[in-house]
Amino acid sequence: MIDLHYWPTPNGHKITMFLEETGVPYRLIGVNIGTGDQFKPEFLKIAPNNRMPAIVDHEPAGPARGGAPVSVFESGAILVYLAEKTGRFLPADVRARVDALQWLFWQVGGLGPMAGQNHHFVQYAPEKLKYAMDRYVNETNRLYGVLNKRLADREFVAGDYSIADMASYPWIVPHEKQQQNLDEFPHLKRWFHAIKQRPATVRAYEKGKSVRPDGPPAMSEAERKVLFGQTAANVK
Repeated sequence: MIDLHYWPTPNGHKITMFLEETGVPYRLIGVNIGTGDQFKPEFLKIAPNNRMPAIVDHEPAGPARGGAPVSVFESGAILVYLAEKTGRFLPADVRARVDALQWLFWQVGGLGPMAGQNHHFVQYAPEKLKYAMDRYVNETNRLYGVLNKRLADREFVAGDYSIADMASYPWIVPHEKQQQNLDEFPHLKRWFHAIKQRPATVRAYEKGKSVRPDGPPAMSEAERKVLFGQTAANVK
């Protein structure tokens, strides 16, 4: 059994997408990032960067052999761990494996952070700073273009459906909030709708509703302070 410490954000959805594809038993443990659950001592023990998702695998070597639980934080590391655990969605062939991993890291180092800053300055910042908004909307647009070009001659990012696709898809879901038009990226749009229609994707997003059934509310000043006012004092 895997405990998934989770909130329905793009990084959280990555992990439920994988788990729903593979059927690995898991239990959702809500981490309400708006009220500060990510700073609780018990959560920091498994996720020292005070970010979800994080997992605790209570059967890391399989039920036959047991072993001490393994905890993993950072969504990219969790996807690699789960892929290696299950032998699914990360190729064994060295060339195909490198292909999937480099696009996974493209997402965790580029698409996610840049789209996240886009969200912050366009949706949440109390001051609308044109320079910052233009910077991150334009960079998000560039990254969409990179992904669109990559998908011009292949069905999925690294050939077969893989953790590289699961990592990127949730960051494209809020494309309208990112001020991006999928009609400008036809290959990405085709890929996006193919993943959206996968039964495991549908189930993964439904799991998010079980944790936050009413969807994201308007952000309060208290939540804004929790999410955007963090310093080292929060994790000491």
